[in-house]
Amino acid sequence: MSVPEAVTAPRRVGLIGYGLAGSVFHAPLIAATDGLLLDTVSTRSPERQAQARAEHPQVRTVATAEEVLDRAAAGALDLIVLASPNKTHVPLATAALEAGVAVVVDKPLAATAAEAEALAALADRRGLLLSVFQNRRWDNDFRTVRQLVADGALGEVQRFESRFERWRPQPKGGWRESGDPVELGGLLYDLGSHLVDQALTLFGPAVSVYAESDVRRPGAQADDDTFFALTHAGGVRSHLWVSATTAQLGPRFRVLGSRAGYVKYGLDPQEAALRAGLRPGTEGDAWGVEPASRWGRLGAEGQAHAAGAESPGTPAGQPVPSLPGAYPAYYAAVARALRDGGAPPVTATEAAATLRVLEAAGRSAREGRAVAL
Repeated sequence: MSVPEAVTAPRRVGLIGYGLAGSVFHAPLIAATDGLLLDTVSTRSPERQAQARAEHPQVRTVATAEEVLDRAAAGALDLIVLASPNKTHVPLATAALEAGVAVVVDKPLAATAAEAEALAALADRRGLLLSVFQNRRWDNDFRTVRQLVADGALGEVQRFESRFERWRPQPKGGWRESGDPVELGGLLYDLGSHLVDQALTLFGPAVSVYAESDVRRPGAQADDDTFFALTHAGGVRSHLWVSATTAQLGPRFRVLGSRAGYVKYGLDPQEAALRAGLRPGTEGDAWGVEPASRWGRLGAEGQAHAAGAESPGTPAGQPVPSLPGAYPAYYAAVARALRDGGAPPVTATEAAATLRVLEAAGRSAREGRAVAL
């Protein structure tokens, strides 16, 4: 018996936005996913339109988001991906859902949890997929931490430390660093969206948030050095840092448990690979794999010399092979959900929980106190 063409045909994707997020992350991952076809890209920039056609010769380019929405309303698209500025996420996602097409939105989904919940309700009423691109769930280091926690290798986790720190003493400008609240700029909503999503994924809901947020660099308008602490309902404390002003970088993760700790430096290699023009499926089994010299270490103080640590500054314990990074898994899961009608890999309800924490963190920083959730 033959399979109906409607089941086997790839889902046609319209991508709104071809800046960093659209060109480096979304377009390459969509193009590498069986069951998805990058059909249309919208960007007002003629240079970026030319870039899109050069990188994806089969794609059509248009100047406006409205043209993508018109194609969706005409039945020519099955999925719209929003890689546009943060302030456009809610209106464009609403328009796409009302046009009857599934939507993937780059993080953050919205400015508030209430807006995210309203989008989730609209998607449910229309029977449409709505997902949020939280690619950092598929970072190699986070996948490794998640496996260690699940295996009980740390014992009872007590404190989870997570950092996205950079040394960028000069602001780059643009909407991401704008002080206008409408733009949703600043690191709290940008990198903080990743760190909170990871913490909630690992340890469940937070019951209180405390934050300190500063604008450090001359000429900067939005937060560029922020710390926030979550107390989870299960008792774990998450300490999270996002910064553009860190001249000496701390560990990406330090996870402390009753039996052992895990320390990992450096970033997942996938973003650098994508920026360099490498693509999933062209690297064989090497995609997302990092060298042994970058692996984290698992153990407890006093084990360093027994394990043959190279120097007194080396974290205690034994190296732990990092699981490969797996960004392609996100869109593979989206394709399955579109085909089979299952749940998306990241839900709007999960995004609302993250936004609830980010809102509380902003309030805590302004008022100088912990905020209960």
